[in-house]
Amino acid sequence: MGKINETIVVIRGGGDLATGVVQKFQRTGFKVLILEIAQPLAIRRTVALCSAVYDGVYQVEDIKARRADSFEEINKIWQASEVPILIDPEGKSIEKLKPTIVVDAILAKRNLGTSQQLAPITIALGPGFTAGKDVDIVIETMRGHALAKLIFSGTALPNTGVPGIIGGKSNERVIHSPAGGKVEHIHQIGDRVKKDQVLFKVDNVEVKSPLDGTLRGLIEAGLTIRKGLKVADVDPRPSEEIDYLAISDKARALGGAALEAAFIKMNQLKSLE
Repeated sequence: MGKINETIVVIRGGGDLATGVVQKFQRTGFKVLILEIAQPLAIRRTVALCSAVYDGVYQVEDIKARRADSFEEINKIWQASEVPILIDPEGKSIEKLKPTIVVDAILAKRNLGTSQQLAPITIALGPGFTAGKDVDIVIETMRGHALAKLIFSGTALPNTGVPGIIGGKSNERVIHSPAGGKVEHIHQIGDRVKKDQVLFKVDNVEVKSPLDGTLRGLIEAGLTIRKGLKVADVDPRPSEEIDYLAISDKARALGGAALEAAFIKMNQLKSLE
């Protein structure tokens, strides 16, 4: 195994939970690269580094991501102590980059092409993967006592389809698009909103807030989306309890678990050298 500052970590996905993973690896000195789709659908955009796909560059806390349009740009971004983000949903660049570690943080609840053959160390977040078969280690993503548990054999808990409880609300706080079409913002992330207040429009169909609270998540404006897609999240807690610009406790826990998993596997590989 080489030096940490020469060790490439590819993280598939740049959403809010993946951003917690990126921060842990970046802070500890790894060369981190994010792979994303051309139009990320993250709703917690203020704490998701995938926002760099749209903005060119985006910073969450102390971590700055910059979109790379070529392999040459990836190296320049690393030299600037930033995180390159490459549009590569199929992970075709992995073969060329030959990373030591691949972390699947897409959170698709299914495997979209990550395998143990991609790198010496493979880690995946959430259901859809079997540890010891698809990847080396799976990390539990379900809120509760087992959150961030490392799974060395078997799978994470199955997806329930029920959002975590925040401020006593679960399904009520999450908004799915009532129509297909183009997204037009009326409110922005961080706005305090009232129940039944119009938050945004999809193809001129008004989408109203399901409750009083803070608009914590909202999909990128201008995207053309399908009906039923998760598009927004209203946090019912008092405003002083909400920091929509900070990485969540869950994302930090998953990031720490991914880093722990990586070091466990690195030490195992060193012992075999």
